Amino acid sequence: MISGSKILLGVCGGIAAYKAAELARRLKRAGADVRAILTASGQRFVTPLTFQALTQNPVSTDLFDTGQEQQIGHIDLADWADVFVIAPATANVIARLAAGMADNLLTTVALATRARLVIAPAMNVHMFRHPAVRRNLDQLREAGAHIVDPTEGEMACGHVGEGRLAEIEDIVEGVARVLTPPALSGVSVLVTAGPTTEPVDPVRVLSNRSSGKMGYAIARAAWRRGATVVLVSGPVGESLWVPRGVEVVRVETASEMRRAVLERFPKAAAVVMAAAVSDYRPRQCAPAKIKKGKASLAIDLVRTTDILSELGRAKGSRVLVGFAAETERVVEHAREKLRGKKLDLIVANDVTAEGAGFSVDTNRVTILDREGGEEDLPLLSKDETADIIVDRLCRLITPPSAPHKAGSLSRRET
Repeated sequence: MISGSKILLGVCGGIAAYKAAELARRLKRAGADVRAILTASGQRFVTPLTFQALTQNPVSTDLFDTGQEQQIGHIDLADWADVFVIAPATANVIARLAAGMADNLLTTVALATRARLVIAPAMNVHMFRHPAVRRNLDQLREAGAHIVDPTEGEMACGHVGEGRLAEIEDIVEGVARVLTPPALSGVSVLVTAGPTTEPVDPVRVLSNRSSGKMGYAIARAAWRRGATVVLVSGPVGESLWVPRGVEVVRVETASEMRRAVLERFPKAAAVVMAAAVSDYRPRQCAPAKIKKGKASLAIDLVRTTDILSELGRAKGSRVLVGFAAETERVVEHAREKLRGKKLDLIVANDVTAEGAGFSVDTNRVTILDREGGEEDLPLLSKDETADIIVDRLCRLITPPSAPHKAGSLSRRET
C-alpha cells in the first residue's frame, strides 16, 4: 500500500531526528514519493540537504519562504499528501497539534491537511509519562491520528524507560496500516507460524526447516487491515518481527502450540495455520544427554495431535486456512487435506521448487478453496503472497456483529 503513495515527513527537534533520515530512505525504497518538512529545531540536528538527497525532492522549512508561499506552499503540501508522518514528534509539537495551533510550517500543514496523520513521539521518559503529554496524545488519537508509541531503552539523557523513538519498521508499518482499507476492523485473527521442536534429550531436538517467514507476513497483513491479531510462534530467527500491536505467544513443542491455539480459538473469527507442526515426537525424552555408543540409535516416535483437524471439527462459522508444504503431487495432496480437515482455504506449495522453499523471502503457491476453486500465483515475495491470502480471507470472514458458532473443543491431549 505504500508504493505509489505521497508521504509528507515532518521532522522535529530531538536527538532522534537523525533516525528520520533512515525512515525517509525506507519509505522511498518502498515506492513512496516522499517530501520533508523540518522545523527550525529539527534543523539543529539534521540538515535539509540530507533529506533532499534521500527523497530527491525539495525540503520545506519556513512558513514565510517567499518562493514557496508564492504558490501558497503550505496549502500545496497539505493537499499533496496522502499521509503526514511526524517522526520524531516532540512534546512541544504534540501539544501544539492537540491545541490546533498553526505557528510554524509543520503545524500549519497539519491543521490544513486532510491526509492521515501518523505521529511517532520521542522524548525523555518523564516527559512522556507526564499527564499533559498523555492527555494530548489521547486527544490526537481520538481525532483520528495513528500513534506509533515509543519503545523502552536507554536515552541520550542517560535515563532508561519508555520514550525512545519507535523502531523504523514499526513506523513504516504504521504508515502502511493507515493506507490500507480496514477490511478486518473488529475481527480477531489467530495465526500460527514457524516450526515446532520435540526434545530428544536436553541437548537435541527433532524439528523441520520452517523459518516462520510466511506466517509472520500473514500476521502483518492481517494487522494492516485492522484485525486484532494473535500470533502463536514456534522458534524462529530474531530478525522476524511483527508490529507491536500484534500479540505474540512463544511456544516450542507441538503440544505447547496446541494448548496456545485452543486457548485462543474461541475468540477468533479466523484461524490461519501457517506453522509447520511436528507430526511425530519421541515417546520419551532422555533425562540426560545421549552419549555416543553403538553405531546406530533407534528413537521410538509417536504421533502428535493434528491441531488443524481438531479445529476443523469445531470450526462452526469460523474461517479456517491451512497450508500444505509438499514435494510431489502438490495440488492433489492439498485438495485431500482441504476436504479431510474441513478447511475454507488451503495454500499449497512445492518446497523443492526454486524460490519457494523454506528460509527464502519469496514463495510460489496455489490457493485452493472449498468450492473447488484453484488459483496459481506467480513467484512473489512472502509479503505479497500474504496480502493475497489475507484478501481472500477478507471475502470469507463473518461480519464482527455476527456470533461465531462452534462445536465442542477439548483441551485434553490425545
